[in-house]
Amino acid sequence: MKEYIKTKAMLIKIILITFGSFVYAMGISVFLDPNNLAPGGTTGIAIIINSLTGLKTGTLVLLINIPILIFGWWKFGIKFILSTMYVTVASSFFMNLMNENIILKYGIITDDLLLSGAAGGSLMAIGMAVVFRQGATTGGTDIIIRALRQRYKHIRSGTIFIITDAMIVTASAVILKNVEIALYAAITIVISNYVLDLVLYGGDSAKLLYIISNRQEQIAKRILDEIDIGITYLKAEGAYTKSDKKVIMCVCRKYNYTKIREIVKEEDIDAFFIVSGANEVFGDGYKSYLTEEI
Repeated sequence: MKEYIKTKAMLIKIILITFGSFVYAMGISVFLDPNNLAPGGTTGIAIIINSLTGLKTGTLVLLINIPILIFGWWKFGIKFILSTMYVTVASSFFMNLMNENIILKYGIITDDLLLSGAAGGSLMAIGMAVVFRQGATTGGTDIIIRALRQRYKHIRSGTIFIITDAMIVTASAVILKNVEIALYAAITIVISNYVLDLVLYGGDSAKLLYIISNRQEQIAKRILDEIDIGITYLKAEGAYTKSDKKVIMCVCRKYNYTKIREIVKEEDIDAFFIVSGANEVFGDGYKSYLTEEI
């Protein structure tokens, strides 16, 4: 029975990774590549080379990734790199397949750079999110940045991604001699990052709440029962009254905030209610601590 469950889970993982690779490749082959939009990473490098040589982008992505995958194998081991190798091969195959069966047969779907960037960046992000959720990556700069993060832990992955993407976008402007296309590629990167965060985390920002009330037990019980989010009691002492108090602290998604506010209002109209933004939240139901190293 355990073997059956394990096999079933592995099969589902492979199907999801394949689907993610397909969607990722669609964004590149159908929208970005035909318009020479180079969205950073090894994909951006491949699109630039494709525009100069005519070699298939999917093939170029695979060739560029081979030395990076070998480095990843040496650095992180075969277990980590195996799924990434599969994503790289599958997405490269899908890129060439769609290029031959859609673009070459029917032509460019749209030559509007903004629409192409928005559609291509969104599809790339959705595909990457599906792949990331299965514990794999799309290879390329992800592996290099993961290695850099091991050595320089104080540097955020996002910072390194921004620098490398900016370099590739700048290179596309110089090599392709078209600043406008490079600017639209930059917009594509912004859209892709936003959609990726949205799909992975449902919008990463949340509300951090502090509730000081004489009816904290009733408020906490209703939040636990009606919204099902975690609550922490903080021990406090009133500076004037010198009485001990329990302060409710919790983090909630934005769509739950209005309901919590109503609960507090109904239970204690005199409650002291502090609301602030939480830009990043790590833990159960939010980001994984491993996410930053992807």
